[in-house]
Amino acid sequence: MSVPGFQTWFMPFLKRLGNGKEQNLSDLYLILADDLGLSEEDRSEMLPSGKQLIYKNRIGWARTYLKKAGFIESPARGKFRITDRGREILKNPPEKLNVRFLKQYPEFVEFHTVRHSSNFVEDDSQQSEAENETPEELLGRVHQSIRKQFEGELLERIKSAPPAFFESLVVDLLVKMGYGGSREDAGRTIGCSGDGGIDGIINEDRLGLDVICIQAKRWEASVGRPVVQAFAGSLEGFRAKKGVLITTSRFTNDAQEYIRKIEKRIILIDGDQLAKLMVEHQLGVTPVANFVLYKIDIDYFEEE
Repeated sequence: MSVPGFQTWFMPFLKRLGNGKEQNLSDLYLILADDLGLSEEDRSEMLPSGKQLIYKNRIGWARTYLKKAGFIESPARGKFRITDRGREILKNPPEKLNVRFLKQYPEFVEFHTVRHSSNFVEDDSQQSEAENETPEELLGRVHQSIRKQFEGELLERIKSAPPAFFESLVVDLLVKMGYGGSREDAGRTIGCSGDGGIDGIINEDRLGLDVICIQAKRWEASVGRPVVQAFAGSLEGFRAKKGVLITTSRFTNDAQEYIRKIEKRIILIDGDQLAKLMVEHQLGVTPVANFVLYKIDIDYFEEE
């Protein structure tokens, strides 16, 4: 099971307020999660931003929609109760309590029109994914889609670069991630191609207390266990226990299973991960725009 879309929470939320008593939103989170049978895994799912639980985000937006439609009200911070309009809905419930139903109320339409222009499919049989997403989820999904496309373009650019450039890129990335000390120090340890199957050696920290062996494979074909096994054996010649094998392609399941069984610590970075790390550490890429999401500062509005 996955966390239901935020419209699914409309009726359960309203029913829980049906007794007319004020209820805390913090309590409703847990009660409604139980009502809809959310598993522990469902309750631990986070938004793409990693800053809020998905089920709490969806319950929060269900609350907002119900309030904008005049079904519930908030007599005090964090407390909610049903209105007369909400009671009428419970007495004569519609076949579906969803966004389309809420659009019969002018105050809701005013709120909803600002938020949605072309994101929604009006035909219930062709309901778009966006229709059941909260604003944070929609923005996060669009951002992930754009970033995934960009990372694919970045990887193609890497594959078209000369082999020597790829080895240099690998060092630049590891330095950006905090390995090898300065770029000059790291540069002096690279370029050992053909030396026991190791393309380079880099310090794990600035003091050089441990070393990491590097191998870079600018391949189209998948990297299998024999290559990884040979790389692991090459570490012996440098008395190293750690290594990083980076490729522009992918690693086979056998290769990944092999490194989980050996004593040496070897990290495999495939093409997709390489592109993600380059974006994360802003190597070879330049930000062009930033969007900021805001939330209410509850502390500011606390009563003294």
